Amino acid sequence: MIILRWIMSVLFIIQMYVAMAVIGILFFPYALASKEGAYAACKTYCRWVIFTVRVMCGIRSEVRGTPPTDEVVIAAKHQSFLDIILIFNAVPRGKFVMKRELMFTPVLGQYAQRIGCVMVDRGKRGAAITKMKADVAKGAADPGQLIIYPQGTRVAPGAARPYKVGTGLLYEQLGQPCVPVAANVGLFWPKRSLLRTPGLAVVEFLPRIEPGLPIPAFMKRLEAEVETHSNRLMAEGGLILPT
Repeated sequence: MIILRWIMSVLFIIQMYVAMAVIGILFFPYALASKEGAYAACKTYCRWVIFTVRVMCGIRSEVRGTPPTDEVVIAAKHQSFLDIILIFNAVPRGKFVMKRELMFTPVLGQYAQRIGCVMVDRGKRGAAITKMKADVAKGAADPGQLIIYPQGTRVAPGAARPYKVGTGLLYEQLGQPCVPVAANVGLFWPKRSLLRTPGLAVVEFLPRIEPGLPIPAFMKRLEAEVETHSNRLMAEGGLILPT
């Protein structure tokens, strides 16, 4: 059984990247002519991944809570590519704060730029934050949901990693509500592993944090909300957390 699971996991990953290329090429003229075309391509790809990971690997997905449709900052737990897929598919005009290296990834990078994602050079800290704030300000005229991962990278279930102040700076700069998002997807689609494990992968949109909090108070509340609810979802998914 485990051998079959490995085989199906590898086949899923191969077809996932093939599908990215095929969908990207097919939608390219539409995406070039209109940003709506870029969004249509990305949504189509998300739905394809959600469907094929369920059929091939037995990973069902569920979105809980109320995905925002207005202009907000979405601050989410990041465990694997699957939470990116589920969150983006759930909101109408998502755009990510993402590492600059991804800009040069074929298909993914071009579409990310087309929908207005904000590229960040993670190696330059202070300069990166300054540029991120400037780029976000430029994109503020294009309404949508700005998605950021406060821990800055994928974090394995049960692992601890600090929350970075960049999310708080954007919350203050934009003056928009922040919607925290909890997740347990890394239990079934782990980082740096080919194996996909059957189960129910969940992302949960939590009650929004209204603008106006001081950055330290905001960061403390954000971390408490995301970590508490992510731990609950991971326990629901079978992870035994230390007490």
